[in-house]
Amino acid sequence: MTLTTAIIDSGKIFFQFVWDFLYFPFWWYSRGFWEVLKWSGNFLLRQLSITGLLIWVKNLFTPMFGQHDWAGVIISFFMRVVQIIARSLLMAFWLVYVIAIVILWLIIPIYVLYQLTIQLSL
Repeated sequence: MTLTTAIIDSGKIFFQFVWDFLYFPFWWYSRGFWEVLKWSGNFLLRQLSITGLLIWVKNLFTPMFGQHDWAGVIISFFMRVVQIIARSLLMAFWLVYVIAIVILWLIIPIYVLYQLTIQLSL
């Protein structure tokens, strides 16, 4: 490797570093934010599938264990209502979690810049 090749490669690396540094805020609030939104949607869909909330809602009026007498129907209905409420609360927790992540994604660079200006002004 000659000296001129090393200098050219060093220049390319330096300019790529500068470009990445300048492009970072645009990426963070455009493509990066889009990726976070896609991840959030996929995460919520996975959690919905894991909790099985839609299946419980779909089978709300179906008697459990094939018992079609009045007692079985009433017990099945109220048991499913309790399950739906509990699983809905769990999904609400995951929704708040995802919203917090998205808000943090938007706030973190602004907070870092704010802290940098405070520290540099001292």
